[in-house]
Amino acid sequence: MSRQLPLVDYLVLDDPPHLVAQECTSCGARFFGRRNACASCSGTEFTPVDVPREGRLRTYTIVAFGAPGVDVPYVAGVVDCDGTSVRGNVVGVEPSPEHLTLGMPLRLTTFVTDRDDEGTEAIGFGFEPMEAE
Repeated sequence: MSRQLPLVDYLVLDDPPHLVAQECTSCGARFFGRRNACASCSGTEFTPVDVPREGRLRTYTIVAFGAPGVDVPYVAGVVDCDGTSVRGNVVGVEPSPEHLTLGMPLRLTTFVTDRDDEGTEAIGFGFEPMEAE
């Protein structure tokens, strides 16, 4: 079985995979990654909190030009996961305005971004459209 490593430290590869934010214990603002102080209230204490796996697309851009080796076009978006804003790519959808709607329901997904010679996989995350129910 291959070894898997998350591309970012706030992606937890449990079943199911999820994101963990740092929540300010003074004001409740949430951030990803390490913080010395809260950007909202200057508080210095944080607690880890699981971020909901489902959310709604709040804004997006279609990226047409990328670094060498990056497939374009792709959709970069901001997803509101029950009050926590998450930046991530929207995957599994045609990168055109006709296929994207503000407010569309999305779900966290993970995928292999690269693999080394020993078979270790780097795992990234994005958001995919939820099936209409």
